[in-house]
Amino acid sequence: MISDAKQILTAFTAKIPPTVLGSERVNYIADHIHELQIEERLQILQLINSILGTMIDRQASDVELGGHGTQNYVWFRIFGKKERVADIPQFSEDEASTLVIILLSKNQIDFLLRERNLDFSYSFHYDKAQSAVRFRADAYFDLDSITLNMRSIQTRIRPIESLDFHPVAVKTMSHSYIKFGLSLITGITGSGKSTTLDAIVDFHNDTNPCHIVIIASPIEYVHKSRKAIIKHREVGKDVNSFKEGVTQALRQDPDIIIIGEMRDSDTIMAALEVTDTGHKVFSTLHTSSAVESIDRIIAEVNPTEQERVRNRLADVLISVASQKLVPSLDGKRVLAKEVLIVTPSVRAAIKNNNTSEIYMMINQGGTQGMVTMEQDLLRLFTEKKISKESVVAYANNKTRILQLLKV
Repeated sequence: MISDAKQILTAFTAKIPPTVLGSERVNYIADHIHELQIEERLQILQLINSILGTMIDRQASDVELGGHGTQNYVWFRIFGKKERVADIPQFSEDEASTLVIILLSKNQIDFLLRERNLDFSYSFHYDKAQSAVRFRADAYFDLDSITLNMRSIQTRIRPIESLDFHPVAVKTMSHSYIKFGLSLITGITGSGKSTTLDAIVDFHNDTNPCHIVIIASPIEYVHKSRKAIIKHREVGKDVNSFKEGVTQALRQDPDIIIIGEMRDSDTIMAALEVTDTGHKVFSTLHTSSAVESIDRIIAEVNPTEQERVRNRLADVLISVASQKLVPSLDGKRVLAKEVLIVTPSVRAAIKNNNTSEIYMMINQGGTQGMVTMEQDLLRLFTEKKISKESVVAYANNKTRILQLLKV
């Protein structure tokens, strides 16, 4: 099956005239993809599914294919390490571009060619798992050809108890305890933010008869309504933008709004406004510490608006959890996190633009559910889950972690 699909790809891309150069080769593929017979398209899709099935079997989180950078190989990220996969066929840049375009609708192809980037989701029924499996995908251009990253979406949600949050921190995230306010889950790409958000949704789905609206790009895990009713709105499919999704949610009778990512000032302002109306909002940021998250939100808006946003953020912010996935001694990865709970002192520090004081408040706020990244890394080291080298490498505050390690 794999060899047959590879032959179809090779034969199709061989038809591209040698006079067609650069990104026009991708345009040619897009314009002629309809010439493939249905049976041929199915074989190519089966090839893609086979690659993704291998990825799942090897516990890889991501797959990369296409573009100049891959050097025609398929690459997996397994427990944080990127590596070439020698036993999967190599694909030329044209063949890989064809593989990606096969996955897309006409509208998605047009968007990719116009914007040079496309976020989308993909799913298929994986026989070994006897269930549907889903992937978050990002297609973009790399030296005039299409490259693709696909990330595996977990088929099972981790219970929130397994994330080792302090009970007070879990309580602040609960709609049953606090009906409104903004909670942030932050971290770099691949730090498990989506996994934590899904655990929070699942926690409410088990315990709270509420209405949850998820706005994401793309939708990753699809929840089944149990005690809560859960709506999924994918940006680009179900709604045009994060901002529109947040604004429209006000007319949809939600209790909790999940904003997949606060990417720009418009989304940030919309999130603050909807939180002001008495809703509970969860969202993510690409930041590595709680203090940086607060500073980033304020810095993202127009300078003339920053004072107003600082005061509004101080009033609505409930908690910030900044997380990292750290290599563990068993060759896998383990979650380390910094947790800020917004107390009156923290609120005052935000309003007075004294965010530099917040780190020490977190450091001393253990009984209130807080923990610094350095304290949590030290806990993991003490529990013999991570190495001393990883403690230092993943700490935000190197001076502080070296002091802690000397104790």
